[in-house]
Amino acid sequence: MSVADLPKIELHMHIEGAMPPAFARGLAQEKKIDISGIFAGDGSYRYRDFRDFLRVYEAATQVLQTPQDYYRLTRAVLEESAASNVVYTESFLAPDFCGGGDVTAWRDYLGAIEQAAAEMEREAGIVMRAIPTAVRHFGPEQAKRTARCAQETAGRFVTGFGMGGDEAMGRQGDFAYAFDMAREAGLRLTSHAGEWGGPESVREAIRDLRVARIGHGVRAIEDPALVEEIAEAGIVLEVCPGSNVALGVCRSLARHPIADLRRRGVKVTVSTDDPPFFHSTMRREFNDLSEVFGWEAGDFDALNETALEAAFCDDATREAVAKKLERDDA
Repeated sequence: MSVADLPKIELHMHIEGAMPPAFARGLAQEKKIDISGIFAGDGSYRYRDFRDFLRVYEAATQVLQTPQDYYRLTRAVLEESAASNVVYTESFLAPDFCGGGDVTAWRDYLGAIEQAAAEMEREAGIVMRAIPTAVRHFGPEQAKRTARCAQETAGRFVTGFGMGGDEAMGRQGDFAYAFDMAREAGLRLTSHAGEWGGPESVREAIRDLRVARIGHGVRAIEDPALVEEIAEAGIVLEVCPGSNVALGVCRSLARHPIADLRRRGVKVTVSTDDPPFFHSTMRREFNDLSEVFGWEAGDFDALNETALEAAFCDDATREAVAKKLERDDA
């Protein structure tokens, strides 16, 4: 079995960002929405840099207007993940795009997403859990509305709360109230940091939001004391190597700090982030890491073990997923 064929756990994937370009174009045609400007000649998403990526991302979400749209999207995304032998996935869902942050509308969207996830679990064996996520550049007040949506639907399917978006918008601590709301509901916490904001944004997320995981976090490598702090605290980094290279956070995979972070005792996991935007899949992530760093099956088993331990799910789900990770040749 090649490393690309191994079963996988993914903890950092945005459901809108995982929308296949063909799916977006098809839905746009059905709804007579012109989003042709966001595609390159080969049909892939086209953007210049991170800010432009955010613009294209939000333009693509225009086609997602009803719970049924998200039902279809969830099935399409999970089919792609299952094709990479992902057995467990956590997806960031933005209530801002699912009813504008209104709790009643969010329930309808979430119900459609959960229905699709349940069907795909029966049909393909892939388990999905949801992490409602605030969009940072929409501001702290809107984040509170997102947290309210998360509070009201916390349970077996909605298991966490997070924040993505533009790290240049304010500071992590500006969103502490929303994270406190989610924490009070028993939700586990994660926040994007250390992608564009530098090491200090990671330190802020740990100190001010008290998160268990950091989305990306790779620029922590610039601060050795912070790396040591993360390792000692057991904070888990949701690393997305292909995304970091595609967006220019790292010049190449060979210069990506994931291997160095592992050597220094930091708990890292591997995910795709927004796979079609970065021409990535979990199969490709595993294969590329193996080729560049010489990682073998045992290394990826260790990554999966870390991800399973860090997953925002209940113990029964964790035990069931552990069985899916078992290999005859292990």
